[in-house]
Amino acid sequence: MVSCDWPVMDQSLSSGRGHVSVLSCFPPSVGRDIAVAVVKPLGAGLGNPDTQSLLRTDRQVKWTMEVLCYALTLPLDGDTVKLCVNVYTDWLMALVSPRDSVPPPISREPNLYAQKILRHLHSLFLPRSDQVSPVYLSLCQQVLCAVRSLARESTVMSRDTWESLLHFLLRFNHAMLAPPTAAAGSVSDLSMAVLLEVWLLSCSRCFPPRSLWQMCRQMLSSWRHQAAVVEQWSRVVGALTSRLLLLTFGPSFPQFKVPDEDAALIPADMDDYRIPQTWFKFLHMFSNPVDLSRPVVVASSPPSQEEVLRGGDAQLPHIFFRAMRGISSLVDAFLGVTMENKETTELQPNIGLTSRIQFRDRLPSLGVAVTKSPFRDRPPPYGISRPRSGSAPPTPMNILSVPSSPPSTTSPTSPPPHKRQLKPANVSKATGKPPTMSPLPHHWKASTHPPLSPPLLCSSPRPSPSPLRCNVDSLLHLFGSWLFDAALIHRDSAGHCDVTVMSERWAAGRAEACGTLCRIFTCKKTAEDILPVYLSRFYLVLLQALQVCEGACPSVLASVLLNSTCLFCCDLRGVNLLLPSFISVLESVLLDRELLRFTTFVNLVDLRRASLLVLLSLLPLPLQFGPVRSEVHLNRQLSGNDVTAGNFLSLKPRLISALIGALQTESNASNTQVILAAMLNLVQDSALVQAAGQTQQETELQRGGTSQPRWTSGTSGNRRTRGTIIQSDAVEVLWVQFVRLLTQRLTTQWRNESAVCLSALEVLGGLAKVEVRVEESERRRAVSSVCSYIVFQCSRPPPLHSRELHSIIVAAFTCLNVWLTHHPTMLDHQECLSEVLEIVELGISGSKSRQEQEVKSKEKKELNPASLRVKEAAEATLSCVMQVSGVFQFVGGLLNEDALIGCSRLNDSSMKKFRYFVVDSSVILATLEPGPEQALCPSLMVLIRGPSGCHTWTLQLHLEPRKGTHTQQTLIPEHRRGALGDSGIQCDVKHRQFPENIDQVPSVKADLSIPGLNETITEEVQQQVECLRAVLKRQQQVDDWLQVRGRSVTMTTCRPPPPVTNFQTARLFLSNLGLLTPETLKDPGTGVLAQLVSLDSSLPGFSDDLRRLDQLPSRNCDSAFIFYMRAGQRTPAEVTHLSVSPVCLSPVCLSLTCLTFCRS
Repeated sequence: MVSCDWPVMDQSLSSGRGHVSVLSCFPPSVGRDIAVAVVKPLGAGLGNPDTQSLLRTDRQVKWTMEVLCYALTLPLDGDTVKLCVNVYTDWLMALVSPRDSVPPPISREPNLYAQKILRHLHSLFLPRSDQVSPVYLSLCQQVLCAVRSLARESTVMSRDTWESLLHFLLRFNHAMLAPPTAAAGSVSDLSMAVLLEVWLLSCSRCFPPRSLWQMCRQMLSSWRHQAAVVEQWSRVVGALTSRLLLLTFGPSFPQFKVPDEDAALIPADMDDYRIPQTWFKFLHMFSNPVDLSRPVVVASSPPSQEEVLRGGDAQLPHIFFRAMRGISSLVDAFLGVTMENKETTELQPNIGLTSRIQFRDRLPSLGVAVTKSPFRDRPPPYGISRPRSGSAPPTPMNILSVPSSPPSTTSPTSPPPHKRQLKPANVSKATGKPPTMSPLPHHWKASTHPPLSPPLLCSSPRPSPSPLRCNVDSLLHLFGSWLFDAALIHRDSAGHCDVTVMSERWAAGRAEACGTLCRIFTCKKTAEDILPVYLSRFYLVLLQALQVCEGACPSVLASVLLNSTCLFCCDLRGVNLLLPSFISVLESVLLDRELLRFTTFVNLVDLRRASLLVLLSLLPLPLQFGPVRSEVHLNRQLSGNDVTAGNFLSLKPRLISALIGALQTESNASNTQVILAAMLNLVQDSALVQAAGQTQQETELQRGGTSQPRWTSGTSGNRRTRGTIIQSDAVEVLWVQFVRLLTQRLTTQWRNESAVCLSALEVLGGLAKVEVRVEESERRRAVSSVCSYIVFQCSRPPPLHSRELHSIIVAAFTCLNVWLTHHPTMLDHQECLSEVLEIVELGISGSKSRQEQEVKSKEKKELNPASLRVKEAAEATLSCVMQVSGVFQFVGGLLNEDALIGCSRLNDSSMKKFRYFVVDSSVILATLEPGPEQALCPSLMVLIRGPSGCHTWTLQLHLEPRKGTHTQQTLIPEHRRGALGDSGIQCDVKHRQFPENIDQVPSVKADLSIPGLNETITEEVQQQVECLRAVLKRQQQVDDWLQVRGRSVTMTTCRPPPPVTNFQTARLFLSNLGLLTPETLKDPGTGVLAQLVSLDSSLPGFSDDLRRLDQLPSRNCDSAFIFYMRAGQRTPAEVTHLSVSPVCLSPVCLSLTCLTFCRS
């Protein structure tokens, strides 16, 4: 088909080769002398505005044009050719505005003469020896700028003139671009840019005919070996696509952003109905890019094309890659994935990640760069800086790194290709001065040599596709043939290929095509149907690309992984065909620490992250479809006797091995966080599946069926039972393996990585919450590892202590609290309890009392904790130990009186002895005092119902330590002997208050300053004194009466009462809480609500009310209505309209709403 079109193009070129002047019939010296004599006066009059044209008639103009046509073929050693170009470019401006320097015949019929001038100017581009000289290139630029200005500014051009102009530009570009090597890269870019720009102007004002489109497509096929062709074609098609998307999908569709210079190429006055037709014709103008690598097509081309294949084909693979990159950008535009500054990241160097950006695109998230830990084994040389803290294990989101700009292969000041612009020629309309050419801008300089190193795969951020995107089949109708051909380049019907050629020359373009196909199929909508022929070809492409043999192409493999992160989440029909190939590729990538074969193609961190995300999408498959058999043999390594061979359970060992191997070979912090999150999710899901399987088995056994034993085999129906058992038994092994691996790496490799440590501690806390049946020693080993990690972090030198370090220590204490809360029986082990208490002491005081051989008393230690936060975290751990140590195990159900009696081994009659109180109108206390036969010591059980839930406490009153004697003996004082009646001699002695000689001392006035006692007694005191005197008098009378009768008085010794056996423990408990005071027990009649109120449990319906109260949740469930309001909205109808139409909502508002729901 292509070979029969070449004669048509050759005939069109030969028929319009240009006008042959009559002076060519004369000797060269005659023609040269005549041309010089005629051209000089014409050129001299161009610069003078007052000079009129020397040519007045039509015959004079035609004769002069014959001379000028011949002068254009002269050598460039003089000014003759330059003056001819100046004259013709000045005369062409007659189509723009009249001027005195233009002959009147040309001003009257500018279209007719412009067509002749364009045919004559073709003589300038005929092959000549000095075609690469700067003068010649300058003349070419002058002609191109004049033609571009003519097409832009003229409003009187006829259809014939437009067609002549397009024919002239086609011939000009054919002369410049058809040879194996272009005359100069700058002129090649300029000529191709002018051709496409003028062609767009013609589409807007005078649409080219079909024959001209066909000629342009055929001729452009012979220029595709020039880099300028694909560069300029990509610019124009991109600008047209931007206009087409706005016209087709409307303003709500994501805008395809192109540089302003490219957007300006599309005429503003182009009608909307012409945009689709123009876009489609420009899209197919380049034809299939795979033709660049097909010898059959090249052999049927003209001889010049064969020369390209022999001498200039070193650049063809790069041109092929550039063409596929342009098609890839168009596919992204139709998917609604806006890519900015794509060119700047095309040749990015393979260096590490930069700052974290925000990645949310279903599963294909490619990474979060985390700053490494600030603390190392030695202090920093210039002070202590606070680095930023890492985050917890992230959920998969669309995060990609953007490496820095690469070293350019061109001039250091050369901007990217999409920043190129054309400067118009400086044409003076008033003076008629010919166009003066400014120096060629440096950004038009094109690199004519292929890059020294293969380009890296694009890893710039890819947002989520638009919901308004077109269907997969529609995209494949447009670009499918090119993409599939490029992805299967150089492959025959048998599937063989030249591996050396594939890996060294055409691999970059093939990788871009494979990545684009993966992006198209991963953007499949829900319930969307894809043609089977497209699915089969896509699977064939991936099966050919996902090869791990020695001849595999690493760039293609990396491109597939980077763009297939959510391939298994799109519900593609028959996608399980790819499971064995993908798992093999993941094993080869994740288990290789160096990845030397990928270093020149892709950022290794991004490649590992993409592989991890693919692995994350495969991990749920064995759990979801475990016993389901696949039509494809998923694991060829298993024997036929294995019960899991052929089903999804056979993939689980390989997936788990790949996950564990990835954790051991990964060195990037963010990728490690992804692996840790995957491990936690895998264990949690496996535990849920195990619990569901056990529940199902118990249900079947309770039904009384005659099912076979769990481990018997024979029938197909029993395979599911065996698969479940195999899967459930692996949960405990998996839990132990993950915990050991995390604790081992936490205390060795990761202890200097802050972000990884925080994630590992959080995952360890999550694993502690998983209910699995493992040995208690495994849990104690995990707790011991966390304690060792805390000791290591606290023992760092003071210069290395920072907020980051203290945050990690606090996180370790929090992890320790989780383990102790969910597994309190570990504290029954003396060594574990001692180790935890030592860590608590270290956090509170800053050091341990027992260090090696030295033991220091706690009262002699100085409190010097690492920080106040660390001290509070240690105190929280101590509180946790006090709460969970020795607590009774309560499993399942509601915590109420029945459960408390059952756990405490009390009688059912004790249920009626509960006494209920209300404290502060918010807490209900249920107290129970066990009798002496039920408790050896005074005890009290308290059931607390409050806003935070239901809690229970047990209190016991011990007068001695628990380890002391269990028998409490009453202390009885010794018996004292009675007083003897004849003890001593009684003497009548009068007791005096003052000495006897005091009466002999004369009194003075000063003695009267102190009144007597009888003078200071008040009436109240006087009554008390009289009462005391009466008591003493009666006692004296009793004593005198006993002496008269001769009887002796017997005095008995006081003895303590016997021990009390009936206690009121609840009264003591409430009294210690300060609830039994006159202030708390106010009279209900006063109108003041008492702080402590007793409830009557004998009322009917009391127990039912308590039961309903226990069934209420402890958290409040509130509904929040969020409305998004734009600036200027006032009425309720405007606000509610946005809530009804979520498409109109701001993405920031949607993300905030989702975040609020997730956290609530």
